[in-house]
Amino acid sequence: MNAIVDQIPSVGLETGADGLLQVVLRQIRYEAKGINSYEFVSADGRDLPAFTAGAHIDVHIEPGLIRQYSLCNDPRERHRYVIAVLKDPQGRGGSKRLHEILRVQESVSISVPRNHFELAPVADHAILIAGGIGITPLKSMAHALEEEGTSFELHYCTRTSETTAFQDDMQGWQSNGKLHLHLDQGNPEKGLCLNTLLADIRPNTQVYYCGPQGFMKACAQATEHWPEGTVRCEHFKAPEPREQDAQQLENGAFMAQIASTGQLIHVAANESLSDALAGAGVVVPTSCVSGLCGTCRIGYLSGDVDHQDYILGPDEQTRYLTACVSRAKTELLVLDL
Repeated sequence: MNAIVDQIPSVGLETGADGLLQVVLRQIRYEAKGINSYEFVSADGRDLPAFTAGAHIDVHIEPGLIRQYSLCNDPRERHRYVIAVLKDPQGRGGSKRLHEILRVQESVSISVPRNHFELAPVADHAILIAGGIGITPLKSMAHALEEEGTSFELHYCTRTSETTAFQDDMQGWQSNGKLHLHLDQGNPEKGLCLNTLLADIRPNTQVYYCGPQGFMKACAQATEHWPEGTVRCEHFKAPEPREQDAQQLENGAFMAQIASTGQLIHVAANESLSDALAGAGVVVPTSCVSGLCGTCRIGYLSGDVDHQDYILGPDEQTRYLTACVSRAKTELLVLDL
């Protein structure tokens, strides 16, 4: 165990009344072209809440601007959280603002880590496939798998060496053959052949992948023949809806009822549940507004829900919904609020 971790007091950092952690930005590090890593620690040296590989945190960049970023460091490290952020000029502005305004030694509000992209509890081998900045959760997974003694291979797809993050951190994996870099120079035909890699289903093997939309679509197609439960992924951006899904998103109006007060709220056909609630004075925090992060997850007591999220499992969907994208198939949806 790292000596720094051993010296940390046993009392962990607690959340404030708002449920957030106040941490200090200890270090900003250049990792690759357009990519910086950000290391957060507690101000007084206490442990941070534990996290598992694949987890992410909400970073409150400025008032009204919250974004989710995967933790990419070793889950054994309780003294710090590390994220890596690609500055995306074509994005919704979160990564650009984070690059512009966060400064070392500043206090930053973050959420407690939560995980919608966990490692399977039992597997003999794991195939980790990262596209670009999708390396972040998979790097944390590789740390955890190595600690467990589980066999893994990490395939990291980028354009060039200049756009490849964490090269120093992952040098050991490359040396022992666990890390495979695929630099396509901007031509996908020169990169990793997913169909070849994933053609054969290996016994007791799990596949994990994360990256940009085109990459995610290619991985999904290459794993279509793998058994249910052997493939897991995490989207950074909601996939483009298929025609059938797009029609489902146009579901008609419905009524939402607040269980604690009986208040009835009309949700129009072209309006999200979260927007309708906010308009009626019932504010539910939102962030991604794409069903990817879980910030707006709320419980419901009755009604048939059309779930449009990418994070809730079948068991969770019987009790929870994501207010930014979920709609009702019935005329009335009773919310546990």
